[in-house]
Amino acid sequence: MSAPMRFAPGERCPLPTAAGVGIQGAIFALAPLVLVVAITARAGGQDDAYLSWAVFAALIIAGVLTALQAVRFGRVGAGHVLIMGTTPNFVAVSVLALQAGGPALLASLVVVSSLFYLALANWLPALRRVITPIVSGTALMLIAVAILPIAIGQMRQVQGDAPEAAAPVIALVTLVVIIAMALRSGGVLRLWSPLIGIAFGCAAAAAFGAYDLAPLAEAAWFGIPAAGLAGFDLSPDAQFLALLPVFVVITLVGAVKNIGDSIAAQQASQRGVRATDFRSVQGSLNVNGLGVLLSGLAGTPPTTVYSATSVALMNLTGVASRNVGYMVGVFLVALAFLPKLTSLLLAIPSAVLGTYILTATGLLFAEGLRTISRDGLDFPKMVVVGISFALGAGIEQQSVFADLIGGTWGPLLDNGMLIGSLTAVALTLFLDATNPRRPSRLKTDLGQAAFAEIDGFVGAAATRAGWDQGSADRLRSAAEETLHSLMPNEQSAGDVPRLVLTVRPAGEVIELEFVAAFDDANLEDRLAHLEEEEDTDMADNQLSMRLLGHYAAAVQHRKYFGLDVVAVQVRAHG
Repeated sequence: MSAPMRFAPGERCPLPTAAGVGIQGAIFALAPLVLVVAITARAGGQDDAYLSWAVFAALIIAGVLTALQAVRFGRVGAGHVLIMGTTPNFVAVSVLALQAGGPALLASLVVVSSLFYLALANWLPALRRVITPIVSGTALMLIAVAILPIAIGQMRQVQGDAPEAAAPVIALVTLVVIIAMALRSGGVLRLWSPLIGIAFGCAAAAAFGAYDLAPLAEAAWFGIPAAGLAGFDLSPDAQFLALLPVFVVITLVGAVKNIGDSIAAQQASQRGVRATDFRSVQGSLNVNGLGVLLSGLAGTPPTTVYSATSVALMNLTGVASRNVGYMVGVFLVALAFLPKLTSLLLAIPSAVLGTYILTATGLLFAEGLRTISRDGLDFPKMVVVGISFALGAGIEQQSVFADLIGGTWGPLLDNGMLIGSLTAVALTLFLDATNPRRPSRLKTDLGQAAFAEIDGFVGAAATRAGWDQGSADRLRSAAEETLHSLMPNEQSAGDVPRLVLTVRPAGEVIELEFVAAFDDANLEDRLAHLEEEEDTDMADNQLSMRLLGHYAAAVQHRKYFGLDVVAVQVRAHG
């Protein structure tokens, strides 16, 4: 059950309230952050010196970025509480990089990948029809498939002189507690379920003598790790070239997922339902990209948004003030200088750690399924998902191309996540290119002269779709009222915005997509607020919006920096 929203993002809350909610957010983020770094370093064959440095750097970066996400300055920051931390998405490929070339290779790959992430924030409008929910959902499922062998491998390991049978028992105890609490508890207890499961797993490990707390006793209460930056080498050797495409694909898929994370945080932080501000999404992506870059420079696994933790924290406390984001960042940075606390988490037995990653991987797979289902599953999309996933999962388990062609490209083509994702992209583009109802496009100026041109263009589209006169008139009216609603109030002769209108027929529905530079008001909000206003003394612009709501079945307005996208759907028979 969600608490009523007491403090929205733009509202200041008392310092004790912000600090109390902030420490909760930092604690919830601490365990997954440290554990993802730990399993990556252990599976990658790195020593304790690197592990200590990686955890320290990851906490610093996560804290700074969490505070920066709460900022809304130009194109930087979401202006919302978005808790950051290391992502499990990169576990499998980061392990490969550490095994192949150590922290320097990992740093190089992450730095280059960050450039693609930062570019996505600017390319977001153009890529929205290429990296579709089908593509990103399939990629998330394949990422989970790639991580599973690492998690299972850690679950089989035991420390010290413990019997081999201890590992499955420890893993089972951890798994049962996490699943039971996740399924049957609610509210705050559900957020604590991973930590409680880890505690039970550690207790079971201690009973078998497989829990070594000596490093905890030796760790200082306050300090900075002795190890430093890993450095990086951007020379395109075989190992770098083989892994770079995989890192780039995971980076882009993660960026698409982060779009949904930012949208979820926006909706959770508002009183009532409001349209999504995609400028805030772009600001969030810019901070995420900066985080990936900083992670690369520090030689640690990349960071991302912990959306579930962020949304749950706001829902449970009713506090979404930006001050909370600042406080979470401060606490995460402070925790980085407490080696005793991080040593406690790093001492967690491998069987417990692997079980935690297993549950996180399962949720990642489920997130992929949910992403796919949001787009609807007709038969062609089922074929795309089924073939792409089967091909990717199958290649992930075999060394087909490495045995066939060897060299640099053999191991690269044997990466199931890469091949499956590229297959999904190729099949999606094929479906779009061979669609018998291909979209038509008109480019013009956003001015009074555009009305007649657009009216004829939209009317011709209705005729091609076989619509009757009444439905065609409704479509033309929707286009006209959209232009009326979005026409600038004042416009200089030398500053006429360009308008691109795309008409996409789909049976009984035609979508009109208007792309131009409009004013700051969001059309969806304006349509929703009309119901709360009096009908008397209605301005012409308000009348146009009310008529648009009458003609259109759905209206969606996405605001980007320098670009607005308005999609209007009209049904053939009202």
